[in-house]
Amino acid sequence: MSKAKFITFEGVDGAGKSTGLDWFAEALRKRGIDLLVTREPGGTPLGEQLREILLNQPMHVETEAMLMFAARREHVEKVIRPALQRGTWVISDRFSDASFAYQGGGRGVPLAKLEQLEQWVHGDLQPDLTLLFDIPIEVARQRLSNNVSLDRFEQEKGEFFERVRQAYLARATKSPQRISVIHAEKSLQEVQQELANIVASL
Repeated sequence: MSKAKFITFEGVDGAGKSTGLDWFAEALRKRGIDLLVTREPGGTPLGEQLREILLNQPMHVETEAMLMFAARREHVEKVIRPALQRGTWVISDRFSDASFAYQGGGRGVPLAKLEQLEQWVHGDLQPDLTLLFDIPIEVARQRLSNNVSLDRFEQEKGEFFERVRQAYLARATKSPQRISVIHAEKSLQEVQQELANIVASL
């Protein structure tokens, strides 16, 4: 455990990744690991302001993609990279895979443009491990139906989320060493057991 690790959590809205992230972070803390939990979009004062705009203001799809990466640039330089350099593990609720899934798969922004932004913003920094919470879209939508207030993304239709899901799975197929798929439709206990196995392997 000499090198600080950068771990990201991904998945469609309603997949349960935030619950899984909280459990995972606590399991690592119990092992004595110094870690920082953060999120995207957000993670910095400017990033949180951009988050409010991104989640609530309608905009062109490419504006959305560029704002996501602008917030990410601040996040990488002000939070993620400094933490890793001082030996603190970083766990982020979403990172660039989300842009390829939501803006690429969901919105249809060309992948080549997203790849250029990724290279520009953090080409030398990639997560050590990404946990992708995968779930049938109808189950995710059912979970979200209990939310009183839904943001601009959560209000999208099922077809949008199916495109997002397929884009995530394509990323997992492309990078199997980095991305571990968590079958999030299982019971909470089964999901936590999967996470416990991953914690033990770290």
